[in-house]
Amino acid sequence: MRNEPRIMSDPLETLGLDPAQTALYSAVLRLHRATRSDLAQAMDGPIEKVGRQLDDLVKLGVIDEQSGQYLARHPAAALGRLIAERLDRLAEESRRIDSALGSIRGLIRDYDAGRDYRSGPFTVEMASGADILYESVVGIAVQCQTPPMPLLTAVPDDRTMTDFARKFADPWIDAQKRNLLTVQAIIPVSSLMLPGVRDQLTRLTEAGGEVRTLDRVPSWFLAVGPEMAGLPAHWGGNLPDHAYNFYLVRTSVVVGVLSSLFRELWARAVPLPWGRGSDGTLQVLRLAAQGMCDDSIARQLGVSVRTVRARFADAMTELGAQSRFHAGVEAARRGWLR
Repeated sequence: MRNEPRIMSDPLETLGLDPAQTALYSAVLRLHRATRSDLAQAMDGPIEKVGRQLDDLVKLGVIDEQSGQYLARHPAAALGRLIAERLDRLAEESRRIDSALGSIRGLIRDYDAGRDYRSGPFTVEMASGADILYESVVGIAVQCQTPPMPLLTAVPDDRTMTDFARKFADPWIDAQKRNLLTVQAIIPVSSLMLPGVRDQLTRLTEAGGEVRTLDRVPSWFLAVGPEMAGLPAHWGGNLPDHAYNFYLVRTSVVVGVLSSLFRELWARAVPLPWGRGSDGTLQVLRLAAQGMCDDSIARQLGVSVRTVRARFADAMTELGAQSRFHAGVEAARRGWLR
């Protein structure tokens, strides 16, 4: 069919490498340092074709060329950069989606004017005040017939996080402990340094809540259960700048849209960094990202190769990675390699 999605046989195609380039890149990795003639012989292909492919790989930044020889770069660094560029493109697409969501109030008015929905017009209630916001969530959770009630929330600014930590965290944490709520929150990474925020987030996660961070959260919003959502007075804004004025919208279609946006942001967000690896683990990950082998890392750190490999194993376990490459990408994603 015309609109049927294209199925990629090689996972690296999404990063810009075709199958022939992937095969050549693998050959460079195995040889680590080789000339065009060496690689043409390894690939059993004409040197002119292999040369063009090598030039493409150099432009992509996955191998280096020095004095006629081609050197392998560590995949965690080389492909990690391509992955980061791909994620940037996805982030730009997400920003365009954010812009479209900015018109949601107009869509609500159109939907509200319709005559063909079963349950009659849904309500859009203007609310004001931080107390009302936090207390109404707990109140809805208490009335929920089948607890726990899922709560998805995105917070874009430090001021809201400061208010939450100082005044309003305790009831939500208590509701999480009592199994009335299951909280998932996305917050800006900058807010982790604010006074009291770390302690309250630790309490929330110890009670079973989940929190992840992004460099930038597009707007404040929340989805409470299957049929209620909270929207800011102005999409893209935060609550304190508008005196905590917000809309409570009771309809599943809006909750569904916001839940989908939340899942998209959640997939790109990273877990809280409290439990990041030990200094030794970080050292081997950072040196590996620079393209150093186990022997070189061991000499650099003054430890045995066996210790280096043990630290790699620890890193893979902590990061939930299936390979060293996966560990390098996940460590970079969490900001461990900065």
